[in-house]
Amino acid sequence: MIFEASEFVFKPPSLVSRARRVLIKPNAGYPMPYPISTSRETMNLIIESIKQVSDADIIILEGTANGESIYPIYQALGYDFPRVLMLDVRDCIWVEVENPLPHSFVVPTFWVPNVVLSSDYLISVAPFKILDGSGHFSVSNLLSLLPVSKYRGDASAGWGTLYELGIDKVIADLYFTLPFDLGVVDARQKFISADNSVQGKIEEYGKIFAGEPYEVDQEAAQASGVAASYLTLIEAGKAELEA
Repeated sequence: MIFEASEFVFKPPSLVSRARRVLIKPNAGYPMPYPISTSRETMNLIIESIKQVSDADIIILEGTANGESIYPIYQALGYDFPRVLMLDVRDCIWVEVENPLPHSFVVPTFWVPNVVLSSDYLISVAPFKILDGSGHFSVSNLLSLLPVSKYRGDASAGWGTLYELGIDKVIADLYFTLPFDLGVVDARQKFISADNSVQGKIEEYGKIFAGEPYEVDQEAAQASGVAASYLTLIEAGKAELEA
């Protein structure tokens, strides 16, 4: 689950070979290079590895915090992969999906793009970020799948109503509502910011984490000694489901 970056080879799970549609969710809300955004190099490695074992349609899906088009950002990041469909969350049809937890933390239903639900295999690919002292990895990367127009509240941008509820609780609810199959945390470098801005420092780390999203995020947090509060909540949710 933890790989030296220099030795990392992406081996698609057997489910991918049987999939008709594979959706990849990068962290690409800003036209800023890795490690602020998911690197083109890592995305290309995953895409080409999938193509070797599957004829599935490959979709990349992302949305922006200001509700503007994602396509200029795709272009700025060099996301020009052949035979890959690039989609914008804001252009999708949204479906209200019920949270399967018996007692949701704060969000009983989410509005999500229907293409997520119609995909057979879901991959979250995120850089390693420490924002305001908290780790943000493959599960928190799912937040920008939610249409900002539904959740911005009174704010001019972002998911304001969800932050008011407590974003760690929202991310935990989202983990159970959108069961992604695989998380990849590209930790060749760490990005560390004192807040949620794109201003911060970069440290070399040389690792890549891959596996079930909760387990991957937990391992990334433990390996680097960083807290990620949503992981504790997810653990509690798992215990409730198993009870």
